[in-house]
Amino acid sequence: MLPFVADMPPLEQERILCSISSAVKYAVPANIVLAVAEKEGGKPGQWVRNTNGTHDVGAMQFNTAYLRELARYGIAAEDVAAAGCYAFELAAWRLRKHLRNDQGDLWTRAANYHSRTPRFNAVYRTDLMKKAAKWADWLEARFVTVDVTRADATPSMPMANAANAPAALTARR
Repeated sequence: MLPFVADMPPLEQERILCSISSAVKYAVPANIVLAVAEKEGGKPGQWVRNTNGTHDVGAMQFNTAYLRELARYGIAAEDVAAAGCYAFELAAWRLRKHLRNDQGDLWTRAANYHSRTPRFNAVYRTDLMKKAAKWADWLEARFVTVDVTRADATPSMPMANAANAPAALTARR
């Protein structure tokens, strides 16, 4: 167990460790994945019915509307609902697609994880930016970080144990 999560509840440990590892795997800013994970607030096995008849599933509240696309890869709702890092990897994969392919600024594209409908996106975007700033500070205190929104960004050094700190990508306003 990594020392920076040892005193946290198991679900929070899973959320943080899986968010960071998934962000690294899919080259997505870790603070954005952490912010989405916090914002979604799901739990393994959880199914939440939406007003449009779809469901949000698992720790990252992955919408069942996306399951049609995932089915061609053999991914089922049970896979998305399961405990562990897989749901976070799927979310980071989907976030990467939004960040690379969608229109708008970084935060609008990230908020497309929730909805492309402008009024829903705007509300989600505002909260996502606040949460991402908090997580960027948290990461910066524990990891070497690089702000991917700046072309001239240089790695920041964490306050404690900088020599042995792993690297994480972050995004700031």
